[in-house]
Amino acid sequence: MNFEALFKPKTLAVIGVSLNNDRHPANVIYNKNSLRFQAEVFPVNDRGGILQGEMVYARISDIPQEVDLAVIAVRAQMVPDIMAECIEAKVGGAVVISGGFAEIGRKDLQERMVSLASEAGFPFIGPNCLGIYSPPHMDTFFLPSERMVRPNKGRVTLVSQSGGTLVDQMTKFANEGIGLSLAVSIGNKALIRELDLLRYFAHDPGTDVIAFYVEGFEKNEGREFVLATGRCPKPVIVLKSGKSPGGGRAISSHTASMAGDYEVFSAVASQYGVVEARNELELVSFCEALSCYNQSIEGRIGIITTSGGHGALAVDACFSHGLSVPTLSEQHQAEIREQVSPRVRAIASFSNPIDLTGSAVDDDFIAAAKFLSSMEEVDCVLILLLPYTPGVTSDLAARLSQIYRQADKPLIAYVPHVEKYGIFIEGFEFNRIPVAHSIEGTVHMAEAMRRWQPW
Repeated sequence: MNFEALFKPKTLAVIGVSLNNDRHPANVIYNKNSLRFQAEVFPVNDRGGILQGEMVYARISDIPQEVDLAVIAVRAQMVPDIMAECIEAKVGGAVVISGGFAEIGRKDLQERMVSLASEAGFPFIGPNCLGIYSPPHMDTFFLPSERMVRPNKGRVTLVSQSGGTLVDQMTKFANEGIGLSLAVSIGNKALIRELDLLRYFAHDPGTDVIAFYVEGFEKNEGREFVLATGRCPKPVIVLKSGKSPGGGRAISSHTASMAGDYEVFSAVASQYGVVEARNELELVSFCEALSCYNQSIEGRIGIITTSGGHGALAVDACFSHGLSVPTLSEQHQAEIREQVSPRVRAIASFSNPIDLTGSAVDDDFIAAAKFLSSMEEVDCVLILLLPYTPGVTSDLAARLSQIYRQADKPLIAYVPHVEKYGIFIEGFEFNRIPVAHSIEGTVHMAEAMRRWQPW
């Protein structure tokens, strides 16, 4: 099947628009696409008519242009017949927004759709989903534009069984400055499933990192997914729910999925390079780190700070996550001491963490970061930046990015997340240095690179 029509359509038909209810999901989808996105959009309703001065087509076959993608938002029992019409009209693919299928016991309707699509080689997403957010082409989410939070365009693709979870992650991406390439809500995943999308996005030039929220797999499907992940040249991050008996029951009633044996999935996934996120916070941190640094590390961490307390907390967090913080030799400590400013030289600690104290200036951070980045014993450097340190300026982020470009050793910054320090945060993010807003978050980012071990 060709997925290009699903993700990069030039023409879009929204089937099920209402002539008298502007809040109908199909109307929300039609309105936002006609105003904000590049795909040319056509409204379809079996009664025809006029909507906002535009002709409403009674059948998709009446549209005078070739349609790349159909968004179907009608009652469940009508969907198979409409899908058959789409296939006959040579539409490129569909997103089935409608619910009322296997998740409520109507497997017959779902199986009929799958049979039609499989026989015709017709790709569709859903049913029971939000569908696809693919800027600048189109957005099939039936959420009002004014209520959506949209991340900037970027290189991470998100795939989720749950539409609500997907939208939450998009909000967190926007808040953390993580760029999004595509977001796909697959709902019941009746035809196109995680494995299909993994194979597609593994070769998508717009995607560098692929992240999944997974509720369940069919029998043996989880094993196939993990094996395919091991062959994928890009980092794959997975947040799996259904870890508890109660979570498994919730999944079954949500998307008719089988939660499966989580412990088995987790153990096998770690062997094949799947970066498993244990919770939403890790998912966001992992996506940010791997979208900036598409590389793996052993997990030997160097730490630079102006606060001994922050350094100690970072060391504790590293050890709790299986990362090491090697102590620097006396010779190395002496070498760094000679490179920092005189005011810091006599009072700083250089054993790792390197505590430059509150007297540090930008040049001290640069000297310490250059030295750690040149050491074979360190493969990732955490910069714990306290913007209220008087000698530190917002130019530090750009200068540190030059060190990464020269040494190719990842740098991760911690900056408290308040509006007052936005200029520091933006300086790092603009130069593709990931920023965490907690010490634990910086360690999560380093852990992501340690967990991703491409085969």
